[in-house]
Amino acid sequence: MQARIVVPERGVDVSLDLAPGRVLAVFGPNGAGKSTVLGGISGVLRPEEAYVRVGSRVLTDTASGVVVPAHRRRVALLAQDPLLFPHLDVRANVEFAPRSAGRSRREARGIADRLLDAVDAAEFATRRPSALSGGQAARVALARALAADPHLLLLDEPMAALDVETAPMLRTLLASVLRREQRMAVVVTHDVLDALALADEVAVIDGGRVVERGSVHDVLTAPRSGFAASLAGLDLVEGVATETGVRAVAGGEVVGDTSRAPGPGEQAVAVFAPRAVSVYRDAPHGSPRNVFAASVRSVTTHAGFVTIRSTVDGIGEIAAEVTAAAATELELVPEAQVWLSVKATEVAVHPAAG
Repeated sequence: MQARIVVPERGVDVSLDLAPGRVLAVFGPNGAGKSTVLGGISGVLRPEEAYVRVGSRVLTDTASGVVVPAHRRRVALLAQDPLLFPHLDVRANVEFAPRSAGRSRREARGIADRLLDAVDAAEFATRRPSALSGGQAARVALARALAADPHLLLLDEPMAALDVETAPMLRTLLASVLRREQRMAVVVTHDVLDALALADEVAVIDGGRVVERGSVHDVLTAPRSGFAASLAGLDLVEGVATETGVRAVAGGEVVGDTSRAPGPGEQAVAVFAPRAVSVYRDAPHGSPRNVFAASVRSVTTHAGFVTIRSTVDGIGEIAAEVTAAAATELELVPEAQVWLSVKATEVAVHPAAG
């Protein structure tokens, strides 16, 4: 797949490419343009300027006036709402696409039964959509999308409307189906688990542009944008590269490993894990190169650990992770004045996104 979607009134200018059989996870804040891009690729939205090619077929080329209707693209768009036909039973919903494509009733029935079995929904074949739970409806919607034999599958927040018990089951099922079917797919999501379970590659869209692109491993272990860092649960300080680290936009400096850094003066980020941040009530002594006075902004707990988010003059926000016992001993509460330290060896400096 090769696509460029430009919608000036929404500030969107996004280019994406994807090889056959690969899955791309797309992240970004609300309003970044993710759903707009899926709409342009699927043909539901007609952008002012666009080029979409899937395989050898050009589906949209506004420069030459080519716009293949959405129903003829062989691109399936699966949104949060399953949008099943309420007047048809489950099997008939799945049969609809192959029947519309000219398949015989017998062929369509065979396709529907195979796919309902693949998504573990065969037992619901004769039910109406109104009799399905959210997770069951999502599985049927996936079967219906696959029944169209799409060359490209687009999934817009497929797990967002599901409860915490149903979402992991559907995620596992979707991963199995995508691997077995070798489908090329784009998954828009806010959940890093979707990327880990489903995707080969990650793209981060922010402000209507792709600001970061790479393998799932690279983006989540060495993020180059603030949004990707927040997904990965890492601290990130933006600024310009120095000989020893990064000078932050606000003027402070973070020292770190510069082996992968750009040249001095170029845009760079310093990345480190919250667990690498030590918290003190008094100024620490010893070897750490990065020592900052900070004011605690918030304190949250998760799985026996406490995350402290603090504001550091000249740097911005830094998150630290400590044990519950340490948080109690240090009396870490909002507005507490603390000292943070990070060893330079724990800080990685990378080129900034974009």
